[in-house]
Amino acid sequence: MKPEPHETPTPLWRRLGWLALIWLASVASLGVFAWLMRLFMSAAGLTTH
Repeated sequence: MKPEPHETPTPLWRRLGWLALIWLASVASLGVFAWLMRLFMSAAGLTTH
């Protein structure tokens, strides 16, 4: 998608910042999900030992 002639393209640092933010949010949400699954499994009596 080419920008319109009167639009200035978004700076690279801003695009990379959004990419890093989305990556961090996805890794954090996966970590929270894994922690909750482990918590529920422990409560149900399932252990990893």
